[in-house]
Amino acid sequence: MIIKSSTTLRNDYTQISNLAHEKQEPIYITKNGEGDLVIMSIDAFERREELIRLKAQLDAAEQSRLSGEPTVSIDEARKRLAKKYDV
Repeated sequence: MIIKSSTTLRNDYTQISNLAHEKQEPIYITKNGEGDLVIMSIDAFERREELIRLKAQLDAAEQSRLSGEPTVSIDEARKRLAKKYDV
């Protein structure tokens, strides 16, 4: 976990920006010794958002399975894809 003060952010933005791009993880910013903000690169943020979306889709699929909705075996799924794409 990377923790920096708001003073560091204010006085040396470039250092914080470089650190965020280098480490590809959130940087926690404190103000008066207390947690205040989290900063991360856009790339890291977008990867994190995509991971959250994928986990939500997996959760929805698992809930469907648990509720008894019909499923397809891997072999059947492969056959359907091969037929669809003429493989």
